[in-house]
Amino acid sequence: MIKQSELETVIIAQQARLMNTDSGLERDLLKELPENLGSHALIISGIRRCGKSTLLSQLIKQKPDGALFINFDTPKLYNFEIADFELLDQIIKNKNCTKLYFDEIQVIKGWELYVRQKLDEGYIVTVTGSNASLLSRELGTKLTGRHIPKELFPFSYQEYIHFKNSKPSDNTLREYLSHGGFPEYVKLSNPEILTALFEDILFRDIAVRYGIRDVKSLKQLLLFLVSNVGNLVTATKLTQALGIKSSATVLDYFSYFEMTYLLALMPKYSYSYRAQLVNPRKVYIIDSGLINAVSVSPTENHGKKLENMIYWYFRRQKKELYYFNETGFECDFVVTQNNKVEELIQVCFDLNHENRDREERGLFEAMDYFDKNNGISLP
Repeated sequence: MIKQSELETVIIAQQARLMNTDSGLERDLLKELPENLGSHALIISGIRRCGKSTLLSQLIKQKPDGALFINFDTPKLYNFEIADFELLDQIIKNKNCTKLYFDEIQVIKGWELYVRQKLDEGYIVTVTGSNASLLSRELGTKLTGRHIPKELFPFSYQEYIHFKNSKPSDNTLREYLSHGGFPEYVKLSNPEILTALFEDILFRDIAVRYGIRDVKSLKQLLLFLVSNVGNLVTATKLTQALGIKSSATVLDYFSYFEMTYLLALMPKYSYSYRAQLVNPRKVYIIDSGLINAVSVSPTENHGKKLENMIYWYFRRQKKELYYFNETGFECDFVVTQNNKVEELIQVCFDLNHENRDREERGLFEAMDYFDKNNGISLP
């Protein structure tokens, strides 16, 4: 429990800081946010430090009247309990607020019931959080049909060059593949920002939240995946290689990594859902800067980082992504929407006489399999 005066002090300080800081680069997602939410909550999720608070600042500054902002992920609110929402209600009433912006509210158990209550009372509610469960499991029963989900990612390549006031070129592409798109790191170029983020997510968002005692194995697995971006992985082989007690544990760890947006695991294309589950999956890390900061791999693999970049490009577009390998030759991306194959894409940073036949064969095999007249080879 906390005091109402303490809560109000936190809100005043946070809101003043939010309104007085530089709004930064206007994010592409800002243009996609609906103006009329009706009785729905806007739910924006994304990895820590990708710019959600800045996005909220940009959104609030468009129409600041009647807005109340509060970030729950602060030491000053660690004792906040569900009963304390009554204190927040009183503050909202006293300030005549009509629009509520809740940052990292998922740290408060039972938050969904409170958001549902505020929607029923006619408030406009926007929620952000650094866990993908905001879009799925935790909303399944409490806010069914009452939320509009959006995802925010680190800077895209276009946002990166806009922030840098640069133009598309080989040099800026190589810079992006090296630096990535976490806004604070792009601005300051301090690698400790990314290593601290990595540790913060690993321990606070995963180990503490899910009660994991064997943090050493958790970290070992994550470092292995970061160092093997674009490669195929299976829980069974990783269990044996890393000495983790069971493949079920590895699968649990996979889900935690995906929930916190650290990575994504892309399945093989198959008409059989079971085949998708049992076949190896390809690992893609949320940001190439993070790969450079924590990877234990000694080599600079621009090809895999470009492939990683293409994966997240399509994720931003909400495409369903798979790899193809039915004949022993692989095509990097089968891009689908509503179960319809839209594009076949092969990614190769440096096409030469040693890999040309393999790369082209994989694309042609996929085109034959899906009866497509064309495919795309990048770059």
